[in-house]
Amino acid sequence: MEILLLEDDYNLAESLRDYLELEGHRVESVASGEAVFDRTFERRFDLYILDINVPDVDGFEVLRFLKEADDTTPAIYISAMSDIASIARGFDLGAVDYLKKPFDPEELVLRIRRFFPERERGTIRYGSFRFDPDTGEVHTDEGERYVLGEVQRRILGTLLRRIGEVVPYDELMEAMEHPSTNGLRVTIAKLKKKLPLAIEAVRGVGYRLENA
Repeated sequence: MEILLLEDDYNLAESLRDYLELEGHRVESVASGEAVFDRTFERRFDLYILDINVPDVDGFEVLRFLKEADDTTPAIYISAMSDIASIARGFDLGAVDYLKKPFDPEELVLRIRRFFPERERGTIRYGSFRFDPDTGEVHTDEGERYVLGEVQRRILGTLLRRIGEVVPYDELMEAMEHPSTNGLRVTIAKLKKKLPLAIEAVRGVGYRLENA
């Protein structure tokens, strides 16, 4: 995944970045709240990992501002603030997890795997199957193998990379040779029949894939 890490402790930030990159993620590290706004204006990320006590704008305010700007990117807090009030505030602001410092980097990796698709050797894991977005191959934990067609491959890849977000109809239909809402509906139905996918239709907007 593309991860934005907010951590003002240089040594910890470098350690976490190195560890996460060894796991196959791409990590950009910043040391202040204002830098988060600069980076998120320039590009999109799949996950935010946020410390709280940082310069300029603290981690709580960072997430609050992002949510108010309709940024739906999931966030995990990492903080030495271990009191119940701080933890509760983090979740109230929309964080998916809260990790108390000090922690083992492996624990952070496990938390990420818990909430997000696991990418390994170019594949994306979702629930009981692994999907290769380059070849369209699907391998289930039961040993079954499918090869998706080009349209199904592109649509599934987009949903998996945007898990938890509503992906607009127009964006998904870009994968189709003859775009139409009916054709998209049929494609989504075929994917759900073939694979255990928690895809929800958001009326008048698009489709959302929930965590497995």
